[in-house]
Amino acid sequence: MGVELTALHWIYVLFIAGIIGFMVMRRDTTLLCILGIFLIAITATGSISSSVSSIFNSFIFAITELLSTILVISIIVAMSRTLTASGINDVMISPFARLIRSPALAYWTIGILMMVISWFFWPSPAVALLGAVLLPVAIRAGLPALGVAMAMNLFGHGIALSGDFIIQGAPKLTADAAGIPVGDVISASIPLVIVMGVVTTVTAFYFMRRDLKSGNLTHTTGITAEPPEEQQTEQKQMLSMGKKRIFALLIPVLFALDVAAMYKFNLQGGDATALIGGTSVFILLLITMASHGSKGLEKTTSYLIEGFTFGFRVFGPVIPIAAFFYLGDSGFGKIIGDYLPKDSHGIVNDLGVALAAVVPMSKEVAAITLTAVGAITGLDGSGFSGISLAGSVASLFASAIGAGAATLTALGQIAAIWVGGGTLVPWALIPAAAICGVDPFELARRNLLPVTIGLFVTTIVAMFLL
Repeated sequence: MGVELTALHWIYVLFIAGIIGFMVMRRDTTLLCILGIFLIAITATGSISSSVSSIFNSFIFAITELLSTILVISIIVAMSRTLTASGINDVMISPFARLIRSPALAYWTIGILMMVISWFFWPSPAVALLGAVLLPVAIRAGLPALGVAMAMNLFGHGIALSGDFIIQGAPKLTADAAGIPVGDVISASIPLVIVMGVVTTVTAFYFMRRDLKSGNLTHTTGITAEPPEEQQTEQKQMLSMGKKRIFALLIPVLFALDVAAMYKFNLQGGDATALIGGTSVFILLLITMASHGSKGLEKTTSYLIEGFTFGFRVFGPVIPIAAFFYLGDSGFGKIIGDYLPKDSHGIVNDLGVALAAVVPMSKEVAAITLTAVGAITGLDGSGFSGISLAGSVASLFASAIGAGAATLTALGQIAAIWVGGGTLVPWALIPAAAICGVDPFELARRNLLPVTIGLFVTTIVAMFLL
């Protein structure tokens, strides 16, 4: 095929295998990624000083690529803090409490609300926005706390986060690693997210309803979430109910206008992120100043610090991993220099072309492999730290079979986030488990079969879409 595979290609493959192995063993991959960057750099340049500098430069490159995503998530979290502190979130959600009159209505209402809010706020802040208000309502309607946690997980950390259509953090990571536009990944992920979401949530609801009838699922789990009345004592002193209602109406309207603007002006990727981020800053400033008066200036800074602390805590482990995987594509030249063969199209693309020349590849094998790779990378409990790998592997297999880069990338992204983003790995379930006062390991066990069935069906659908 005319592609020259060098030591750089084999080192990259070796470290990909090592990273997957570390993830399977639930070990941190940061040190391995840094070592991989160093070895690739020293093999390319032969200079120790340049190789050491390449580690730092790779971090700068990764942070630069991810900065808009980190920033918007930090701002959204900061905004959610002021919504919670002012009590506006309670007013926004309270009308839906009237809909919850049975376990089934509780499950689907909480789930759908969680999905919609997570598209704009991301799941972790959405858990805080929803949990304290709707948990007692759901329990009164007959849905156990474990069922509430399942709904939050599957709709928020599953459906909303795996698609991430509004903030577009996940598709940006996978699209960058695969070397394709973000819009392509989002478009390809829509049917897969729908299939995965419908199959998983319906299956989970069926098992939950069966166990409620048989008595295997009861209300005996203790509830540790703080009562809403206690949380609102200070909030009621900050804003009158009239002002809360005005803000509760204004905020959805502003975000709805953002969505309309995205469709009207075809805003995607960074442009869409900037619009959501700017709107969130505006809301943050408006509510903080209205709530705290003369202390609003200081409180604004305080909320922003909370948001940035959250953002970098979540993405801190992602940066070294993303830095390594960016070497597989256009990042190599910018980080290390022009040391690849003249006919090279990037390490990952070269490997894909070479693979196509020696291995008979089919779309069925490609789809199964991407689901497996995505699921394995999700075992670290982040959901995000490994999706760059999914994008790189998708690019490799797409080169081998000659098509389907966007579909394979979306499939790997979905598998990684459903497993690691907060539905299966116990330590990723802590936010919802803590709000609902349930055991995260029990929650993971309840989610296991529905998510597994969903991944199986989604993989089959992906085969037909390739």
